Amino acid sequence: MDIQNIKQRYDIIGNDPKLLLALNKAIQVAPTDLSILITGESGVGKDVFSRIIHENSSRKHARQGRGLISVNCGAIPEGTIESELFGHVKGAFTGADRSRKGYFEEADGGTIFLDEIGELPLAMQVKLLRVLENGEIIPVGSSTAQKIDVRVVAATNVDIVEAVRSGRFREDLYYRLNQISIYLPPLRERKEDIPLLFRKFSSDVAEKYHMPPIILTPDARTMLMQYPWYGNVRELKNITEQISVVETERTITPEILNNYLSYIPAERMPALVPDKGGVAAPNQITDRELLLKALTMGQMINEMRGEINDLRQMVQRLASGNAQFTPIQPSIHSPLPSQEDDFLTPEIIEEDPLGLEDREKHAIVRALERNHGNRKQAAADLHISERTLYRKLKEYGIGE
Repeated sequence: MDIQNIKQRYDIIGNDPKLLLALNKAIQVAPTDLSILITGESGVGKDVFSRIIHENSSRKHARQGRGLISVNCGAIPEGTIESELFGHVKGAFTGADRSRKGYFEEADGGTIFLDEIGELPLAMQVKLLRVLENGEIIPVGSSTAQKIDVRVVAATNVDIVEAVRSGRFREDLYYRLNQISIYLPPLRERKEDIPLLFRKFSSDVAEKYHMPPIILTPDARTMLMQYPWYGNVRELKNITEQISVVETERTITPEILNNYLSYIPAERMPALVPDKGGVAAPNQITDRELLLKALTMGQMINEMRGEINDLRQMVQRLASGNAQFTPIQPSIHSPLPSQEDDFLTPEIIEEDPLGLEDREKHAIVRALERNHGNRKQAAADLHISERTLYRKLKEYGIGE
């Protein structure tokens, strides 16, 4: 079967050279029994390629409806994945009231598609390697190996080579799975295919819901092609369907399109701080981090200003008797003190600082006496916060 027929049969849209290369390789290796590793970002269609490989092999006739078994390795809990893949015998563990076949046994004679293989726990990687090398499985709780004939097609959206380098994926398993590698390019590397896919998805929606298809203005088409599409074909399909159903205007302008293309994950945002070479260094500071820091700093500054105002009022009352006092004027240009307890030092009576501290301590003691030791009422009497009062009590050793 040639590439054009494959594209029509599996509804594949696009003429990008990288996509056509992947399709051609899939067709060539489909009749073999070699293990295949499909790599590419989430949403590029790795599951479609597993079907192409299986359905163009002699294994497509194995067990009606059970020839291709798809398994998402990242969705199975680590504690049950061995049983899910290889099965278990009755009594193997609590709740195992009967024997059960695993996915490999169900796929015997056919193909098993192990999606997100990079998420497989290291302990299971060892057991999977043994299955691939010996063609045998051992169900959980059994001591007897069972022969199986399964062709493995694996897929991952992680950098599997980096996973091998970092020790998260076994090197020997990588080479065993990677007898044939197929790379599926992300949509942003297939810019010319984006308008074709948009037209196909909009036509499908129009036909399904009996409405006119949406069309793009030239500027909107350019905007669509420049969008990074981190969700790839899946994201493009979802957005096209949303616009088709929600918008009453059938001609889509950049203004309309922008309402649907505004979201980019934080980890994909360009860095706000360039590195020394003048190129944005990825993942240094995100908008969310800046906002959180600003909110946190703003809260701290507001608390500090409140304490400064409390202390200023108290000091003004203490100093109004027989000392000259110059009120402190807050300024956004003045640096904040390096320690919390230095608020009283600048611009306050320089001729007798110790006397002022004594008067402050005396005022606090008197306020506590007047309020019979009630700190909350004493703070209110002094027109300061309880937090400030507690700190001053500790500073002067009052009540210890």
